[in-house]
Amino acid sequence: METRKSYPSDVTDDEWSFVAPYLTLLREDADQRDYALRDVFDALRWVVKTGAQWRYRPHDFPPWPAVYQQGRRWLAHGCFEALAGDRREPLRVAAGRNPCPSAVILDGRTLQSTPESGG
Repeated sequence: METRKSYPSDVTDDEWSFVAPYLTLLREDADQRDYALRDVFDALRWVVKTGAQWRYRPHDFPPWPAVYQQGRRWLAHGCFEALAGDRREPLRVAAGRNPCPSAVILDGRTLQSTPESGG
């Protein structure tokens, strides 16, 4: 595939070096892989960031079925949950906080019902 223009949603090299190990279910040079993994991830980020429909993504990204199917594989294998979990600890430490949360806040709100609803 020829080089495409970049989009604001594309991962930076630093972001890619962090994310790539979580997404490599197949080797980067695997025979089954028709599109570069980074291009597929960039296309998925574009759809998520813009909220656009799959079929309306720019044509210089891999075809939408390839991006959709790979995204479903990543979801099924827990790639994004693992990435978020591993990212949380360094962010907490960088903010000067304990690496693991020590408390949780549960917020339960009660709405007053109207006489018509039986309350």
